[in-house]
Amino acid sequence: MSAILDEHLATNFYFDRNFNSDAVKLLPGEYYVTDKDVLLVTVLGSCVAACIRDCYSGIGGMNHFMLPDAGSDEGNPLAASARYGTYAMEILINQLLKLGARRSNLEAKVFGGGNVLDGLTVANVGQRNADFVLQFLKTEKIRVVAQDLVDIFPRKVYFFPKNSKVMVKKLRTMHNSTISQREKDYSSRLRGSGSSGDVELFS
Repeated sequence: MSAILDEHLATNFYFDRNFNSDAVKLLPGEYYVTDKDVLLVTVLGSCVAACIRDCYSGIGGMNHFMLPDAGSDEGNPLAASARYGTYAMEILINQLLKLGARRSNLEAKVFGGGNVLDGLTVANVGQRNADFVLQFLKTEKIRVVAQDLVDIFPRKVYFFPKNSKVMVKKLRTMHNSTISQREKDYSSRLRGSGSSGDVELFS
C-alpha cells in the first residue's frame, strides 16, 4: 500500500471536561476504534467522517478522510481517489471486526463533505466525499442510521460509540479560510506533494 493510502491510528488523547470523559481527537487521515466508553472527536470541512459501531456490543470507531483529486481518472474505479476512500473505510471496518464487532450488527452515521474549500469547489470535493461514503456503505450493506452531509459549514463531531450518541456542532462563526487552508494542505499531502506533517483542525 503506497504512502498516499496510509491511514493512521489516532494518538491524540485528552480528557474532555465538558463531557467528563476520556476522549480521542482525530486528525485528517486518522481512525480510531474502541470497546471502551470513550468520546471520539473531530472537525470536518470538506472531509468526511464515518462513525461505525456494533449496535449490540457498542464496539465502535471513527475515521476522517478526504478523496484525493481524481483528475482525469475520475471515471476510473481504480483511480487513486477510489482506492484511497475504499482503504480508509475498510481499515476502520476491519479493525472493528478484529476488536470483536460483528459485521451483521454494524450501523453507520456519516458527517462532513462541506463546501468549504474555496480553491477546490470546481472539483466539488465535499460532494464527492459525501457521495462516496454513502455508496460504499450501501455496497457493503451497512445501514446508515444518521447523516449530516454537504452544506457550507465546517462541523465539529462528538461520537460516543458505547451508546451511539452523536452531537454535531455547525461552526458558523469559525473562519472558513482556516479549515480551508488546512484541508488544502491535507489534499496536497494526499497528492504526494511532500507535505507530510499532521494536519490539526482544532483551535
